[in-house]
Amino acid sequence: MSSVIIHMEYFWINDDFENADHVLTIVLQSDDADYAKRICEAVHLPPLISITSRNGTGLKECILSGLMSVSGKKVLHMDRNDYYGAESASMSPLSKLYEHFGRTLDAPDKFGRGKDWNVDLVPKFIMANGMLVKMLIMTKVTRYLDFKNIEGSYVCKSGGKVYKVPATEKEALTSSLMGFFEKRRFRNLLIWMMNYNEKDQSTWQGLPPSSTMREAYTKFGCDGNTQDFTGHALCLYTNDEYIDRPILETIPRARLYRESMSRFDGAKSPYLYPLYGLGELPQGFARLSAIYGGTYMLDKPVDEIVYGEDGKVVGVRSGDDVAKAKIVIGSPSYFSEKVKKSGQVVRAICLMDHPVPQTSNSSSCQIIIPGNQVASNGKYVAICSTTVETGNPEAELKVAFDTIGPVLEKFLSVDDIFVPTDDGSSTNVFITESYDASSHFETTCVDVANVYKRATGEELDLDKAMESSEEEQ
Repeated sequence: MSSVIIHMEYFWINDDFENADHVLTIVLQSDDADYAKRICEAVHLPPLISITSRNGTGLKECILSGLMSVSGKKVLHMDRNDYYGAESASMSPLSKLYEHFGRTLDAPDKFGRGKDWNVDLVPKFIMANGMLVKMLIMTKVTRYLDFKNIEGSYVCKSGGKVYKVPATEKEALTSSLMGFFEKRRFRNLLIWMMNYNEKDQSTWQGLPPSSTMREAYTKFGCDGNTQDFTGHALCLYTNDEYIDRPILETIPRARLYRESMSRFDGAKSPYLYPLYGLGELPQGFARLSAIYGGTYMLDKPVDEIVYGEDGKVVGVRSGDDVAKAKIVIGSPSYFSEKVKKSGQVVRAICLMDHPVPQTSNSSSCQIIIPGNQVASNGKYVAICSTTVETGNPEAELKVAFDTIGPVLEKFLSVDDIFVPTDDGSSTNVFITESYDASSHFETTCVDVANVYKRATGEELDLDKAMESSEEEQ
């Protein structure tokens, strides 16, 4: 069973543009087809790398353009939408959200001032010590953004009772989430996970690296409740498949949660969130790319990916013009013949006039049901999501709807999840994966790192980059 989660045109050419050893074009989709051609002709561009995406300036594409711009590559980035973010955009004003779902907001001030709302289409939180934070620090995009710490993380047990995930030792001792003896067993499990070293047999306690999490739970006597809590609320898995996977896949997730909790003093949860919505993230990386010489075009169509006789990509066509490219990176929506469907995600955006019950009136939180956004004053946004497993996706969110209480408006979407069928080496077309149902950006960043390596042949060393960035500061 799957868990349910509630929770310029700018143009600048630097001096060495014509003499660059490696030129990168990101053609993500914009309105004047002749403009791109004139730019290329003006600076005598050689064959380019192109990154294309149906959704243009989505977060993954903007991170890639920012990373590649910082590494010295040149970027031309086009988007068929007239706003940044695509699937990862934040809708503002509120009327934009209604338009996105093909609806009309009958009274502009029905839910307060429309411009006070920023509603994410794909809700995710940032792990305070996760890969996205490292990317933000490495590229210094943090200077463009402000963040807040999410007020709490919660887990819903059978019967609909919501419990706060303890953030301090005192909370852990007083929490009724587990019984006294189960707390001791859970503590022993955590100590083992934090101290485990696959190269030091003295830390194994009889569980070699090939052991599964099922064997670990049995070893420490953890009951089903503790297993659900560990796997879904702590390690943030969206299903139970991890139980029969090696422990070395789960231990780093537990450590990430703990490290994210301790990253900032007084943190109430391991999660960070941009002050004005997730749409700030792609805009921040887009700005970074522009500062390093990237060019952005919004509202630009991409009509065709052009291939040569040898089967390798040679360019991207927009209208009657073709931008030559040696490599194309894009979302699955552009390459139906090169991807396969791996599942679906159902998401419901709910507008409310009350906080979620049993969360101490928290204005921002996450609730994990095993197996927020920015809103007008006095209003709240709850977004519920899970991996689809039946023919009635909305019904799979019933327990989430019951948990959050009455809603004023609900916007439901069911999105296919696509993954590439090959690594792109034979065609030089490198395809990203669709956004999954996870509540954080770790899987998003793993995909970005994989695409970066496949397209450039280089590993994305975030730790090394962070060190050099800190030295520059």
